[in-house]
Amino acid sequence: MSAARVAIDEGTPVDDARAAVRGWVETAVPRDWRDAVARGGLVELRRVRPRAVYEQWYPTFAASGLVAPTWAPEYGGLGVSNAVARVIDDVLAPHHLGRLNPLGLSLAGPTLLAWGSEDQRRRYLPPIVRNEERWCQLFSEPGAGSDLASLATKAERDGDEWVLTGQKVWSTWAHESQFALTLARSNPDVPKREGITYFIVPVDAAGVSVRPLRQMTGEADFNEVFLDGVRISDGMRIGSVDEGWKVANATLSGERQMISGTGAGGVDRIGGRSVERLVARLRESGDDPVARQRIMGLYATERALAWTNARARDARKAGRPPGPESSIGKLLAAELNQAIQEEWLRLCGPTAMARGDGDDDTGAVVHGFLRSRANTIEGGTSEVQRNVIGERVLGLPREPDQFRDAPWRDVPRS
Repeated sequence: MSAARVAIDEGTPVDDARAAVRGWVETAVPRDWRDAVARGGLVELRRVRPRAVYEQWYPTFAASGLVAPTWAPEYGGLGVSNAVARVIDDVLAPHHLGRLNPLGLSLAGPTLLAWGSEDQRRRYLPPIVRNEERWCQLFSEPGAGSDLASLATKAERDGDEWVLTGQKVWSTWAHESQFALTLARSNPDVPKREGITYFIVPVDAAGVSVRPLRQMTGEADFNEVFLDGVRISDGMRIGSVDEGWKVANATLSGERQMISGTGAGGVDRIGGRSVERLVARLRESGDDPVARQRIMGLYATERALAWTNARARDARKAGRPPGPESSIGKLLAAELNQAIQEEWLRLCGPTAMARGDGDDDTGAVVHGFLRSRANTIEGGTSEVQRNVIGERVLGLPREPDQFRDAPWRDVPRS
């Protein structure tokens, strides 16, 4: 019974849906996990639920339809309404059932739902929900980061196939992925945004090379990826030829929402500890009124962001496509998280610079601070997000670009 789909659908009343999900939790979520949450929340839960154990149990979660409940049943969801999806999240939230495969759920999923063919949706969405096929994104290039539309990776048509050649960089989890969302230049003779086509590329395809990039925290989450004459069928194309920029905007919005905490992947913070734990740490260390003032300011901002993100999630679940307003959440979340991690260092004091052997707690604080430095770069820099907000949300004039309507091949590139 624990591996069964929850018996709710688009016509289920909210109260019945709540009861059904609670019943599933009682049956499917292990008792020791629920007891740990009741004793001490997420901190206690992590002691009894290692990552490997959670991954082993995860197929039960996927089979329930609760991982992506607004997706249609044939895609691995339940096809429920926006109101029911909110109820599902409310019931599951205390149990910290994180969605695995965040880039698949928050980037590939929305892109395929908005632009993919029915065959593509049925082929790729269910394995995403089950975490059987992981996804990454091959967008940025060494000479096309903030100005992504200037990308130079070539896509050349050869009958029913495409041949892709180029280099991508900062590709998160590419070394762990089976498929990549990929942008390539299919027409160099038109303005840069008009000659891009969007593809699905198998990461194990001949000609794909993945090279991890080591971060200052020691991990290698990011990669550079080389495409050397990679052949893929035209059936791996998403959207129309030369119209990939329109498709990419859906993916980029999903990425910003994921990083800001509004995406389906459940990524609430990339790097560091929460402001709630910061409040608890302040209580333990004494009543410093100056620190209390700073921390409560961070807490208030975090609550406002959480409510804003909740509205964005509701809009997504109601079927509204991702829009440029996702840049607001991404911008605020990145800068807020950096401020939170800096406050953690202040509370640690000199210990953060010269901690003793075995002081894993302080080590985790320092690691979180270092990792948060990337928040204002990854997923689109804060400068780019401000441009998006100014131009596409507030309606301000675009920045001057003398090459905006010029053919791509005539645009200077680094």
